[in-house]
Formats: sequence, C-alpha cells, structure tokens
Amino acid sequence: MPRVFKATDIEREEKEVKRDYLDRHMPHVICDDRAKKGEIFRVKVRMGDEYPHPDDHDHYISTIQLWNRETLLAETKYSSGAYGNHPSNIEVDFYIMAPEVSMNLSAMAVCTKHGLWQSEDKQVKVV
Repeated sequence: MPRVFKATDIEREEKEVKRDYLDRHMPHVICDDRAKKGEIFRVKVRMGDEYPHPDDHDHYISTIQLWNRETLLAETKYSSGAYGNHPSNIEVDFYIMAPEVSMNLSAMAVCTKHGLWQSEDKQVKVV
C-alpha cells in the first residue's frame, strides 16, 4: 500500500518550511455544507491554493478521486501536458447524487513524482 500524505500528519513548523510543496500537492474539497437527498450535487476538487502544480512530462497530477468515507464516488485521470505544460491549480467538478445519509467527503490525488495525497474531510449534511 502506498504512503498517503495528509496535512494533519505534518507538524506545524514543517508545514511553514514546506508551504509551497504542501500547497501544490494538497487536494481541497469545495462544496456546499448541505445537499438535498436524491438531487445532483456539485463537488469541486482543487489542487492547492496559492502555488500551482507543475505539468511536466515526468511530474504532473495523474489522478484525482472523490470519496465518501470508504466509497469511491468519482475519478478523473490526466496525462502529462493536459494543462499545456504550464503549472496550474487543477480543478475538476464532480456531479454526484446525494444519498439518503450525510456525507464525509475527501479527495485523493496522485502526483507522479511525490505520491498520493489526501484532503481534509468535508462534512455534508443531507436533508
């Protein structure tokens, strides 16, 4: 099993020193805090906040996944050059059907050079 990098596993001092490195690799789940049961719900996953991730032939984001607890909901794959070989904060919108119970969403992203990264959890209440 590959090592999974999470922001919560990194000490505060180390976060500040490696701020750009951590930011460009950390996926973020962006969505409303509430969803209506049985309706389509949009979830954006964005890579990083301030620092763009490279899009080189040997260093790029190859996969972004959206999870609800242990269930894979959606996935997208990229090849090198998908963003014109320009560094960027990759964003993808996933559209899912809200289930009957509340969700605990997280995102996973694979960097071809620095491995697997997991977002913080995002709680969504289903009404």
